[in-house]
This record gives sequence, C-alpha cells and structure tokens, in this order.
Amino acid sequence: MSPSEAFTVDPWGITEHGLDLPGQARAESVFALSNGHIGLRGNLDEGEPHGLPGTYLNGVFELRPLPYAESGYGFPESGQSVINVTNGKLIRLLVDDEPFDLRYGELRSHRRMLDFRDGILRREAEWTSPAGRTVRITSSRLVSLTQRAVCAIDYTVEAVDGPVRIVLQSELVANEQLPGGAGDGDPRAAAVLEAPLAAELRHADGLKGVLVHRTRFSGLRVAAGIDHVIDGPERTDTAAESSDDQARITATTVLHPGQKLRLVKYLAYGWSATRSLPAVRDQVEAALTAARYTGWDGLVAEQKEFLGRFWGDNDIEIEGDVELQQAVRFALFHVLQAGARSEERAIPAKGLTGPGYDGHSFWDTETFVLPVLTYCLPDAVKQALRWRHTTLPMARERAAQLGLAGAVFPWRTIRGEECSGYWPAGTAAFHIGADIAAAAVRYVRATGDTEFERTHGLELLVETARMWRSLGHHDAKGNFRIEGVTGPDEYSAVADNNVFTNLMAQSNLWNAADTALKYQHESGLLGVDTEEAAAWRDAADKMFVPYDEQLGVHPQADGFTDHQMWDFEATPPEKYPLLLHYPYFDLYRKQVVKQADLVLAMQVRGDVFTAEQKARNFAYYERLTVRDSSLSACTQAVIAAEVGQLDLAYDYTAEAALMDLHDLGGNTRDGLHMASLAGACIALVAGFGGLRDHTEQLSFRPRLPAGLQRLCFSMSVREHLLRVDITHATTTYTLRRGSVLPVLHDDEPLRIEAGKSVSRPTAKVADAGERPTQPPGRAPARRHGQAGVKIGSVDHLAAE
Repeated sequence: MSPSEAFTVDPWGITEHGLDLPGQARAESVFALSNGHIGLRGNLDEGEPHGLPGTYLNGVFELRPLPYAESGYGFPESGQSVINVTNGKLIRLLVDDEPFDLRYGELRSHRRMLDFRDGILRREAEWTSPAGRTVRITSSRLVSLTQRAVCAIDYTVEAVDGPVRIVLQSELVANEQLPGGAGDGDPRAAAVLEAPLAAELRHADGLKGVLVHRTRFSGLRVAAGIDHVIDGPERTDTAAESSDDQARITATTVLHPGQKLRLVKYLAYGWSATRSLPAVRDQVEAALTAARYTGWDGLVAEQKEFLGRFWGDNDIEIEGDVELQQAVRFALFHVLQAGARSEERAIPAKGLTGPGYDGHSFWDTETFVLPVLTYCLPDAVKQALRWRHTTLPMARERAAQLGLAGAVFPWRTIRGEECSGYWPAGTAAFHIGADIAAAAVRYVRATGDTEFERTHGLELLVETARMWRSLGHHDAKGNFRIEGVTGPDEYSAVADNNVFTNLMAQSNLWNAADTALKYQHESGLLGVDTEEAAAWRDAADKMFVPYDEQLGVHPQADGFTDHQMWDFEATPPEKYPLLLHYPYFDLYRKQVVKQADLVLAMQVRGDVFTAEQKARNFAYYERLTVRDSSLSACTQAVIAAEVGQLDLAYDYTAEAALMDLHDLGGNTRDGLHMASLAGACIALVAGFGGLRDHTEQLSFRPRLPAGLQRLCFSMSVREHLLRVDITHATTTYTLRRGSVLPVLHDDEPLRIEAGKSVSRPTAKVADAGERPTQPPGRAPARRHGQAGVKIGSVDHLAAE
C-alpha cells in the first residue's frame, strides 16, 4: 500500500482500514500519542507485529561514545540518545491458548482511528483464531493532556461464535528487544541502544504493578506503574507477578457469545536525575491514584474539554482542498502534542513519536515550532525557552571552550551538551543562538510577558549578544563581519558572512541592547554596562550583508555566487539526498542548496529586502535548492506567495503538510517531522495570510491560490484573540476576545474592535511572470484537480 493510500481523507481525523504490515512503522509514527512529557508510538496493543516499539519520556536518554577517526580539540566526547523506556501499552490476549497475533488465523476486519478533537486512538478488530474461535476486540488509548504523568487504555474483548476461554495479560516491560537496522545505513536514523535500564525495584500485587529502573550511564531514575479496573463475568480470576524487567497483571475468564471482558488500564510515568527511589516511585503511585479517581470517562471528558478549547481558538480552516485540511489539522495536533506539557524540557525534532535523530532538539524548535505555538499555546513557548535558559551554564562552558564570550548553544542535544560530532554542519552553525533570541523576543511581543523578559529573556539575549560580539569583528572599513560559520543550508559550511546568520545576529544585538536599557538594574547584575551595550548596537548598525551587484542578488554567503554550479543534469534521481551519495567536500564548494537559507532570511528579516530583491533572490535560489531537508518547502512556500507565485506556494505548502501522511522522505517510520508540520501552518498563515511580525504590530498581506476558496485562522495576541477570514474577494478581521487590536492590512492601518468586524478587499496579485524552475526532478508535485486532489506522482524527496 502506498503511503498516500494508507489513510482515508477526513478533515478531523486519520483512519486506517485493514492492516498494512510493511507500513507498520510509518503508521506507528502517525498514530503516536504524546503530551510533551510522555510519548507512545502507535504500536498494536498486543505488541506484535510491530515496526518499531517506542515509549519515550522527554529528557530521558542514555550516553553513548562518539568515536572519531582523529580526535580534535573541542569535539564532544559523548552523545545522548533517547531510549525506549518501560512499555506499559502491552495487553496480550490469548483465545483458548492461541495468542492474538494478526499474522496468524484470519483477520476479518481491522480499523484504527485517531480523532483530533478528543486525542483518542481507537481500534476495532474481529479475528478468528487458527482453532476457529472468533472474537471482537475494541480498544481506546489516550495520553492525558491534563494529567501530565498519566496514560490510559480501555480494552474490551467479546466472544462472537461460542464459549471461549480468555486470558488478558496486562504488562510493564523494560528493555524490550528492538529491531536492528532501522535506518538502513542512513546516518540520520537513531542509534539503537540495547538494555539501557538497570532494575532497582519491582512490585506487583492485586491489580497494580510498579517497576523502577536507572539508566546505566546517564544515571536517570525511571519509574513506571500500572493499575486496572476489570469488568467481566462473575468468575473472573486475576493474578499479579513481577521480575526485574516485567510486571504482569493477568485476568482469566470464560466468555459466552455476546459476553465481554473489559479492562481499563491506567499507566503513570515519572523520572528524575536527582530524586530518591522512594520519591520517584511514590510520584508514580500518586499519579495512578489520581487517574483511578478520575476514571476512564473522566479522563476522556478532560481530554475533550482541553482539545475543544484548543480547536475553538486555534483551528486553521481551509475550503477547496479537504486533503490539505486534514493534513494541517494533523500538523497542528502533533505540534500541540509535542509541546503541551513539555514543561522546561526540549521539544525534539521528532517530538516523542520516534527515535529519529536520537531524540535530539535542534534549531528547528525555535525557528519553526515555537512561532506556531507562540500564537496558539504561548505557555508551551515559555516552557521551551525556560529550558534553554536552564542550559545556559553548559552553553557558557562551551563558549569558553571555543574561546568565545557569552553562550554557545548546542547544535543538537537532549540535556544541553553539544552532541554533534561533525563540526562544519554542527557547532559552526552558530545561528542557533540568534534563533533562540528571536523566539524569546517574539514570545514577549505576542504575550506582553515582561516578567519573563526581565529575567529569562534578558539573560538569553545578553549571553547570545556577547557571543556574536566576540565571534565577529570590525574590518578596516568598519563593517562588522561574522566569518567561518554555517547557515541553515548544510551543503554550504564554514562560510563567511552568511546573510541569514548576519541578519539574525543583527536583530539579536539590537534587541539585547534595547532590553538591557529597559532593565538597567537587572542587566547591571549580569555585568552589562553602557559601553558593552553600545558595542552591541555598533556591531548591529555596521553588520555586513554581501550583495552581488553583477547578478543583482544576495549571495548566500561571501563568494557563493562565484562558486561552480552543481551539475544537476548529471545527477540521477536515485542520488538524492546528495549527502548520502557525494562527499561534503564536493557539496561545500558548489552552488547547490540543501534547504532554504537566503530565502529563509527573506522570511524572518523581510524588512531589510526590497520587493524586487525578494523576487530576484527567490528565482535565483529556486534553481539551486534540492530540498534534501523537510525544513525547506514551508519557507519556499512563504516567499513564493509573497512574490506572487501562488500556485508554486500551494505546491510547497502541500508538500510540507503531507511530509508524513504521504511519507515523502521515506523515513516517517523513525518519527514525524515536527518542523515540517509546524512549517505547513506557517506556510498557510505567513504565506497566504501574509502574516509578518517583525515589529510590535502584526501585518497581513492576504492572497489565495486558485486551488483554495477560503482560509481562516485565529491568533492569540496579548489577551486578544484575532480571527482572520480570507476569501478571494475579501479579508475580514474579527476580535473574538479582547477590546482593541491594531493591525496592518496591505500596509493600511486598521483598528479591530470587539464586536465590529473589519473587511477589506483581498488584493489581486499581479502577474508574477514565469514560474521559477527547480533542479531537474526536484520540483514539488503539482497540486491540481478536483477538490485539491493531486494529479501525477510525487517527486522523490529526501526529508531531513
């Protein structure tokens, strides 16, 4: 079954009919449930068959050595990998001694459904055992968005065609055997760690079981607990047993046709690097007690209420393309899951949906995920930035190690230490510091949270500004230059004056100087004086931004437009992604772009480019960008819309949104692409909605492609809830909450008051000229046809 055929198109959910065994791992990622603290892959209840088992706790990892052919000063000595913690999803079913295994007997029907409105994964199956007995199984699974440590499963088995002896084994299992070779040689796939958990405590009694383990090298204590409510025939026996890596509660009964055995399973997880074994154990047992008190129906009601509020305030509505509507709600749902209860933990690139990238967080979070959460779940942004703030001591140590002032944040990490063993595309990407600073400034602008700005925000800005001032220098002409760094494009490493990096650093320096002036007492405690703040402002004012006068475009970095062109015509489709088939040495010295870099600079710092420059730059870089990264399509969508290439923007938006539902990169099995999912929302709101938030006042420049009839979205801004409703004829602004909010519509100042919608014509986009071309075979799939259904095949795409 092709990825695009695996799931039915439904605007409010994902449904899988039948069971595609070869596509199991992909479906497990799509059906993953999380709350930002706990992540459960969408494995079958009985555990097997599986693609890739996975239960994750945010921040729980194991250390592993980073081997180098040759050691070098400043190289990280160890890496951090997310681990598969104790699995509490397992409910094994035996029917007259025959294990319920979909590879045997006859599977009469099978359906799984994930409803975005209640966050519950439902399953229905009818199965006849090899011995000829038929049973009907239904289950529902949730990870609570309101009770952070809790998950629950409602599992029912019904006899269909005769008396049958039923045994249910509800288990906790640690150190599960994982399939090897998940990455098929792809270095981006996660490292597989075997048996990372050492047993500390095991207990099972009545209907409860608890296991406590400790990671062998990182020293993190992990506790998992289960409790149950069982409802069945009068004679239903139960038993409890445990071993170092297993706790099992067994229920046994005989069912006659029409009779049911129902088991409600409550799961709880806790972990700590510092608390004692009794403290972590007791935390889990308390969470189980609270879950049982709430009950299954209560947990479901809480989940529906939470998601009802979320969708009521934050839905993105589309008319004209039901598949894209489904995809963007899928995207919003998973972005919500990734950050809802992370609470001073990172938001990994895969969320908690799989082990891809070893569970690391990158700049993806601040540049793609947090801009979406800023306007729909701002507290999650605050928590993510507070996590960055907790890692400042490690970032300062890293800066000192590199001979720099301030703080150097890691390119990839779980706890805060640098885990990238490849300098050119890792630590050299210093722009991560400015990305974090920009996220902090955006959060404060959107929320007015001056307490955060005065404390955490100020210190983040100060330490990143100090890093830029020490990393760059003034040349003989007085220009401030930043050399030997890597921008977003990882096919162009260790370059001088990368435009994206320099412009982001410029904003960082200006914002640090302004915030230090605003909070002089607090900045004084950080050692900032007027001379240092003046030096930041001077560096920002004199920031060098290269420009190629002959071509009339901005080079991505100094000299980039002088490089030899990559021979795209001689590059066959099977050689993409290029990083897996060509040496970095060759990529670094050619004009070939992995992902939007200069184009991303035009999105985040569009205030410094003219409309003509944007159009020329976009056309130039389109023919160089191969999109060997899932981070690219959404950015190209935004700028394509801005320069008037609306159909191309539509194609890129669909690519970003369908990255995982259609498995465009072929690696959804390792987890979902959170940045691409968030990017799809950005493509719609910043692309077709034209949102720009460079200043205190939000600006909109709406325009729709021919394939969409309507786009509607809402944004939370400083206690206000603004609704923007766009059709080809008009754009209407409505304040759903709050009093008065000023905005710009196509540069016209508007004052939006409560109860008084304001409508303006949606601008007709002038002919943007010929559609830009991409490298051969790398164009996005055209999005044409009735109701937005694609015609033609999707080009091969390598997703980062």
